[in-house]
Amino acid sequence: MKLPIKISLRHRGKVLGLDSEAETMTLLGPTGEPLGAVSWEAVIDFIQGSVKDARSHRAVRNYPRSRLAAKVRYLTPDHKHFDSVTCEIGGGGVFIETRQPLQLGTALELELVLPDGPTEPINAQGKVAWIRPGEEHYVFFPGMGVQFTEISEKGRARLVTMVKALDQARQGS
Repeated sequence: MKLPIKISLRHRGKVLGLDSEAETMTLLGPTGEPLGAVSWEAVIDFIQGSVKDARSHRAVRNYPRSRLAAKVRYLTPDHKHFDSVTCEIGGGGVFIETRQPLQLGTALELELVLPDGPTEPINAQGKVAWIRPGEEHYVFFPGMGVQFTEISEKGRARLVTMVKALDQARQGS
Protein backbone atom coordinates (compact mmCIF):
# COMPACT_ATOMS: atom_id res chain seq x y z
CA MET A 1 0.00 0.00 0.00
CA LYS A 2 1.34 3.45 -0.89
CA LEU A 3 0.26 6.58 0.96
CA PRO A 4 1.15 9.97 -0.59
CA ILE A 5 2.30 12.68 1.81
CA LYS A 6 0.13 15.74 1.21
CA ILE A 7 -0.02 17.83 4.40
CA SER A 8 3.51 17.76 5.84
CA LEU A 9 5.23 20.63 4.01
CA ARG A 10 8.76 19.30 4.50
CA HIS A 11 7.85 15.95 3.01
CA ARG A 12 5.14 16.80 0.49
CA GLY A 13 5.57 14.75 -2.68
CA LYS A 14 7.11 11.77 -0.87
CA VAL A 15 5.25 8.51 -0.33
CA LEU A 16 5.05 6.01 2.54
CA GLY A 17 5.06 2.45 1.32
CA LEU A 18 3.59 -0.12 3.72
CA ASP A 19 4.52 -3.78 3.33
CA SER A 20 2.28 -5.95 5.51
CA GLU A 21 4.20 -9.15 4.68
CA ALA A 22 7.58 -7.81 5.84
CA GLU A 23 5.96 -5.44 8.37
CA THR A 24 8.02 -2.50 7.15
CA MET A 25 7.40 1.12 6.23
CA THR A 26 9.54 2.65 3.48
CA LEU A 27 9.86 6.35 2.69
CA LEU A 28 9.96 6.88 -1.07
CA GLY A 29 11.19 10.05 -2.75
CA PRO A 30 9.25 12.00 -5.39
CA THR A 31 10.59 9.74 -8.15
CA GLY A 32 9.95 6.52 -6.19
CA GLU A 33 13.51 5.96 -4.94
CA PRO A 34 13.71 4.45 -1.42
CA LEU A 35 15.01 6.97 1.14
CA GLY A 36 14.87 4.70 4.18
CA ALA A 37 12.88 1.98 5.87
CA VAL A 38 11.86 1.03 9.37
CA SER A 39 10.18 -1.99 10.90
CA TRP A 40 6.67 -1.74 12.28
CA GLU A 41 8.12 -2.91 15.59
CA ALA A 42 10.35 0.20 15.76
CA VAL A 43 7.40 2.48 14.91
CA ILE A 44 5.22 0.85 17.57
CA ASP A 45 8.03 1.19 20.16
CA PHE A 46 8.42 4.86 19.23
CA ILE A 47 4.68 5.52 19.54
CA GLN A 48 4.44 3.74 22.87
CA GLY A 49 7.46 5.68 24.15
CA SER A 50 5.90 8.95 23.00
CA VAL A 51 2.71 8.17 24.89
CA LYS A 52 4.67 7.56 28.10
CA ASP A 53 6.49 10.89 27.81
CA ALA A 54 4.79 13.14 25.27
CA ARG A 55 7.39 15.88 25.87
CA SER A 56 10.26 13.71 24.63
CA HIS A 57 11.07 13.70 20.92
CA ARG A 58 13.98 11.30 21.29
CA ALA A 59 13.91 7.77 19.95
CA VAL A 60 12.92 5.07 22.41
CA ARG A 61 16.09 3.48 23.75
CA ASN A 62 16.80 1.39 26.80
CA TYR A 63 20.51 2.30 26.83
CA PRO A 64 22.43 5.49 26.11
CA ARG A 65 24.32 5.81 22.83
CA SER A 66 27.07 8.01 21.47
CA ARG A 67 28.95 8.71 18.25
CA LEU A 68 31.94 6.41 17.90
CA ALA A 69 33.84 5.10 14.92
CA ALA A 70 34.81 1.55 15.87
CA LYS A 71 35.64 -1.46 13.74
CA VAL A 72 32.85 -3.99 13.31
CA ARG A 73 32.81 -7.31 11.49
CA TYR A 74 29.48 -8.97 10.82
CA LEU A 75 28.39 -12.29 9.43
CA THR A 76 25.08 -12.82 7.61
CA PRO A 77 22.92 -15.97 7.77
CA ASP A 78 24.31 -17.00 4.36
CA HIS A 79 27.86 -16.83 5.82
CA LYS A 80 29.03 -13.63 4.11
CA HIS A 81 31.58 -11.62 6.12
CA PHE A 82 31.66 -7.83 6.06
CA ASP A 83 34.07 -5.38 7.67
CA SER A 84 32.83 -1.88 8.38
CA VAL A 85 32.78 0.95 10.90
CA THR A 86 30.18 2.00 13.43
CA CYS A 87 28.85 5.55 13.42
CA GLU A 88 27.00 5.31 16.73
CA ILE A 89 27.17 2.74 19.46
CA GLY A 90 25.23 1.96 22.62
CA GLY A 91 24.20 -0.76 25.00
CA GLY A 92 21.21 -1.65 22.82
CA GLY A 93 22.84 -1.73 19.41
CA VAL A 94 24.97 -0.01 16.77
CA PHE A 95 24.65 1.92 13.55
CA ILE A 96 26.90 0.40 10.89
CA GLU A 97 28.01 2.52 7.95
CA THR A 98 27.47 0.74 4.64
CA ARG A 99 26.29 1.64 1.17
CA GLN A 100 24.63 -1.79 0.98
CA PRO A 101 22.43 -2.16 4.07
CA LEU A 102 20.82 -5.54 4.58
CA GLN A 103 17.08 -6.17 4.70
CA LEU A 104 15.12 -5.32 7.83
CA GLY A 105 15.03 -8.22 10.25
CA THR A 106 18.24 -9.83 8.95
CA ALA A 107 20.01 -11.66 11.78
CA LEU A 108 23.72 -10.93 12.19
CA GLU A 109 26.68 -12.17 14.19
CA LEU A 110 28.72 -9.15 15.29
CA GLU A 111 32.28 -8.60 16.46
CA LEU A 112 32.98 -5.09 17.78
CA VAL A 113 36.55 -3.86 18.27
CA LEU A 114 36.53 -0.93 20.71
CA PRO A 115 39.38 1.50 21.35
CA ASP A 116 39.48 0.60 25.08
CA GLY A 117 40.46 -3.01 24.32
CA PRO A 118 41.32 -3.74 20.69
CA THR A 119 42.48 -7.27 21.55
CA GLU A 120 39.21 -8.02 23.40
CA PRO A 121 36.37 -7.77 20.86
CA ILE A 122 32.74 -7.85 21.99
CA ASN A 123 30.73 -10.59 20.31
CA ALA A 124 26.98 -10.20 19.96
CA GLN A 125 23.97 -11.26 17.93
CA GLY A 126 21.71 -8.66 16.38
CA LYS A 127 19.05 -7.91 13.80
CA VAL A 128 18.69 -5.06 11.33
CA ALA A 129 16.08 -2.76 12.93
CA TRP A 130 16.18 0.12 10.42
CA ILE A 131 18.07 1.23 7.34
CA ARG A 132 19.23 4.45 5.71
CA PRO A 133 19.98 3.41 2.10
CA GLY A 134 21.58 6.70 1.02
CA GLU A 135 23.14 9.88 2.34
CA GLU A 136 20.67 12.40 3.72
CA HIS A 137 21.58 15.97 2.87
CA TYR A 138 25.27 14.99 3.01
CA VAL A 139 25.03 14.82 6.79
CA PHE A 140 24.05 11.26 7.62
CA PHE A 141 25.93 8.23 6.35
CA PRO A 142 24.07 5.40 4.63
CA GLY A 143 23.86 2.24 6.68
CA MET A 144 21.78 0.19 9.07
CA GLY A 145 20.77 0.28 12.69
CA VAL A 146 21.35 -3.09 14.33
CA GLN A 147 19.59 -3.96 17.58
CA PHE A 148 21.34 -6.46 19.84
CA THR A 149 19.36 -9.65 20.37
CA GLU A 150 22.10 -11.36 22.40
CA ILE A 151 25.09 -9.80 24.13
CA SER A 152 26.92 -10.72 27.31
CA GLU A 153 26.29 -8.56 30.34
CA LYS A 154 30.03 -7.86 30.48
CA GLY A 155 29.99 -6.70 26.83
CA ARG A 156 26.92 -4.51 27.35
CA ALA A 157 28.40 -3.00 30.53
CA ARG A 158 31.61 -2.20 28.63
CA LEU A 159 29.61 -0.43 25.90
CA VAL A 160 27.52 1.56 28.39
CA THR A 161 30.66 2.59 30.32
CA MET A 162 32.33 3.73 27.09
CA VAL A 163 29.25 5.72 25.99
CA LYS A 164 29.09 7.50 29.36
CA ALA A 165 32.81 8.30 29.23
CA LEU A 166 32.50 9.67 25.67
CA ASP A 167 29.53 11.83 26.63
CA GLN A 168 31.35 13.20 29.70
CA ALA A 169 34.43 13.98 27.63
CA ARG A 170 32.35 15.80 25.01
CA GLN A 171 30.64 17.87 27.71
CA GLY A 172 34.01 18.72 29.29
CA SER A 173 33.15 17.08 32.61
